[in-house]
Amino acid sequence: MTSRTPPVVVLDGGLSNALAERGHDLTDGLWTARLLRDAPGEVAAVHRAYFDAGARVATTASYQASFAGFERAGMTRHEAKDLITRSVTIAREVRDDVAASAGDDAVRLVAASVGPYGAVLADGSEYRGRYGLSRTALRDFHAPRMELLASAGPDMFALETIPDLDEVSVLLDLADELATPAWLSCTVAGDRLRDGRPAAEAFALAADRDGIVAVGVNCCAPGDVLPAVWSAIEASGKPAIAYPNSGETWDGAARRWVGEPEFDTALTTSWAEAGARFIGGCCRVGPAAIAAIAGALV
Repeated sequence: MTSRTPPVVVLDGGLSNALAERGHDLTDGLWTARLLRDAPGEVAAVHRAYFDAGARVATTASYQASFAGFERAGMTRHEAKDLITRSVTIAREVRDDVAASAGDDAVRLVAASVGPYGAVLADGSEYRGRYGLSRTALRDFHAPRMELLASAGPDMFALETIPDLDEVSVLLDLADELATPAWLSCTVAGDRLRDGRPAAEAFALAADRDGIVAVGVNCCAPGDVLPAVWSAIEASGKPAIAYPNSGETWDGAARRWVGEPEFDTALTTSWAEAGARFIGGCCRVGPAAIAAIAGALV
């Protein structure tokens, strides 16, 4: 990377794969959110592992955390509120402890993960979009948990793995209303959202949103990243964000990843040179890969 390329903020990697490698079964409908109740110390340990690897952002374990999901698992609404808030508290405590131990002036951030409506269905719907819900229904789903997440004091929202143009619009409105900075990251196949509409249309919705710090893609194939970075910058006028998965494909019915990994940390240099200012990994990208990214880009 040339000296003219501005610095990159290194993101963390996948939470689920890191927890699975620590021996946790995540095949139930709550996925990583279950461990907010059952093993919060393990969530903290993964946040710490990513900071130790060179990440500067901890993304909370709230991707699949929702009132509906927790209540289906037998929890009360009060318990659900506590767990959604806890996702931010855990990440903040780890961040603060790491910063105190490091004794440096590096900026470390906590991003409250706001996953798509499809994630709570636990059937792979986040890779399809077009849920058949109205904007009002999407707002009613997202608003309560985003309000709780914001109240816990993250540095920003991670509006991530969003497959649907209508959902992008709703989430951007809510982030504005809650006056919380956010990045917008969509999941794409080629140059299209998973709902089939052009990704550039979603990126463009962020153009006039002062609180949006970056626009781009996550949980897509590594090969889709570079053209998406170009498109995101052109459509939004914002810095880009890129954190693809390993290149494997999620089988929602079998609840497992299939195919061969394609993630190559060498690709990240081209993403940075194209204008990506936030770079990391998503599903199946672990601490070792994040350390390699940090070594290449920082």
